Order: sequence, then C-alpha cells, then structure tokens
Amino acid sequence: QVQLVESGGGLVQPGGSLRLSCVVSGSIFRLHAMAWYRQAPGKQRELVAAIGRGGKRDYADSMKGRFTISRDSAKNAVHLQMNNLKPEDTAVYICNILLTYYNVTRLVTEDYWGQGTQVTVSS
Repeated sequence: QVQLVESGGGLVQPGGSLRLSCVVSGSIFRLHAMAWYRQAPGKQRELVAAIGRGGKRDYADSMKGRFTISRDSAKNAVHLQMNNLKPEDTAVYICNILLTYYNVTRLVTEDYWGQGTQVTVSS
C-alpha cells in the first residue's frame, strides 16, 4: 500500500511564504518524476512545478522566480517552497508522483496523487 501525505498549506497574507511537503510511504522501490499541481475553484488543474530523478526542474511561467521545488530521496519527499504569494495562488495544491513499488513478487510502476492541501492567500 502506497500513501502520499501532504502538509504545509494554510492561510497567508499576500507577499507571504509557505512550504508544502508531500511524503510517500509504503513499499517503495523507486520514485521517478515528482510534481505539484494546483486547482482553484471553477478552474482546471494546472501544473505548478516538476522535478525529475536527476534534479531537473520545470515551472509554470507564473511561478518562476517565486516557487522552488525540491526532493529529498532519503525521506521519500517532495517540497514546494512558495514565496511572494499572491491571491491568485489560492488553490488546492496536490502532489503527483510516478513511482515503482513492490507488489508481492513483482514491481509495479504507477502514477499516484495526494489528497491535496488548501492554500489561501488573502489579507
């Protein structure tokens, strides 16, 4: 059984910062690409940032320079440092991880999603 648990969301004023974390637990063999998405009310889910196994990072244009994605392989975790937050950043942030896990006698590669953590930017 694989679980993704997110934390770090909350209410912050414009210009403030938050750090989101997503920790993976279970019979993990390998973590591949890791990413954060977000979904605001009435809008489609959009990619915020992604990081590959080798550390290559990609960001949505509106997040460049403000958000930083990082991964901690020892702790099976991915983080999103968000600075200079704006009201339009308000959304549910969801981690997404492509991983390989042990399933009895074989390895299985699947795409997993977390439950999401609410980020609200408001004065």
